[in-house]
Amino acid sequence: MRPAAPACPAPKVNLGQCVHMTERQGSPSTVGRQQRLTNFTRGGLDFDVTDSGPIDGPVVVLLHGFPTDRSSWDRISPLLHAAGLRTLAPDQRGYSPGARPRKRTAYRLGELADDVVALADAVGAGAVHVVGHDWGGAIAWLVAGRHPDRVTSVTVLSTPHPVALNQALRSGDLDQIRRSWYMAAFQLPHLPERLLGPRLEGILRRGGLPEADAARYAAHLAEPGALAAAINWYRAAPLSSGVAHRCRVPATLVWGRRDPFLGPLASRLTAHAVLADYELVELDAGHWLPERAPEECAAAIIARVTSVG
Repeated sequence: MRPAAPACPAPKVNLGQCVHMTERQGSPSTVGRQQRLTNFTRGGLDFDVTDSGPIDGPVVVLLHGFPTDRSSWDRISPLLHAAGLRTLAPDQRGYSPGARPRKRTAYRLGELADDVVALADAVGAGAVHVVGHDWGGAIAWLVAGRHPDRVTSVTVLSTPHPVALNQALRSGDLDQIRRSWYMAAFQLPHLPERLLGPRLEGILRRGGLPEADAARYAAHLAEPGALAAAINWYRAAPLSSGVAHRCRVPATLVWGRRDPFLGPLASRLTAHAVLADYELVELDAGHWLPERAPEECAAAIIARVTSVG
């Protein structure tokens, strides 16, 4: 096994002086990308997308987590655009009103990963850079593991690789077990929605999200069926066997040392789940990195993208 990669401070990138990046001549991800996307479809589901930044720039797919949405990237995206990157931020399965199936089996991890590949297909990109936070980070790892030919690099905020998280839990790491209790609670039918729904905004505020973001995310999940769909990601996880492939593309994990949900052991074990160039960036921050540490996160994303450019 590879030794654990040392933790590094956030990369120093001058966001005001970034050089516009171009992809390698003849790269398939430069073909057919001259139109903006507002949505894409897969399997009869319709997903909403925010497509912004230089239209001919390298494509970066931004995957939100629970219980947020594509607007969670609003502070980071402009910094990526200044570096010449085009960003695609979808409201993922369950969060887009047109992609909200009721059965939990529709939220198996393989389906969530294949939604990302469908988005890359819709924009005509052969390969993309994938960035994710929280649940979006888990899907980013999964897409990179299952489809390494479609992923140029991966940058994950907060979420250790699933192999590392499982290893920490199975090793009896009491710290991570305590942090993960809610994952088991979310397996219960109906009760999590009833308890969480009317309290969600307050819980998010007390958990460290800015008030405006907490209110916006809670309002989004107050839409009919939205909260149940979001929780179904957790309920479908036990149905998703054989999906934790090790990562074979260059990767960065950005982890906040004050994260209440994801502890240090799994984050440091992630080095063993990446079979390519890897960096762990530790921040003095909590869980909500896109909202609370956008400049540090953007710097890490740009550093990873340029490392393979």
